[in-house]
Amino acid sequence: MGVVVQSAAFDLAAEIAEFSGRVLGAGAVVTFTGVVRPEGGLTGMEIEHYPGMTERAIARIVDEAVRRWSLEDALVIHRYGPLKPGEAIMMVATAARHRGDAFAAAEFLMDYLKSRAPFWKKESRDGGATWVAAKDEDEAALKRW
Repeated sequence: MGVVVQSAAFDLAAEIAEFSGRVLGAGAVVTFTGVVRPEGGLTGMEIEHYPGMTERAIARIVDEAVRRWSLEDALVIHRYGPLKPGEAIMMVATAARHRGDAFAAAEFLMDYLKSRAPFWKKESRDGGATWVAAKDEDEAALKRW
């Protein structure tokens, strides 16, 4: 199991290859990558977090996912700092004996990261910058778990 919180960009293909290479007993590997959407005139995004606290909070939810879906392995990579439209923000990878467990665990982790992980996001546009508020649809998605 792994949790990485970093400012640097990550190599998606290399991360997937490394993850897949260590879960040889799994019948399914699911990955998801979140990308900064270039919508509404967005020129950039700044993500802040509290080092140590963020990693511990994500690790707890990864441990829960591993237990609930009998995962072989799980990985969460999440970036912080300034990001531009089109850049990867985060990646979730899950591995399980069967695809249903791998997909469910990945969705669970993504919903958690979107609504509960201790990150703060500020979006920049030509007219200025604003902090991103919680969205009702993200809260609703988390309730299904």
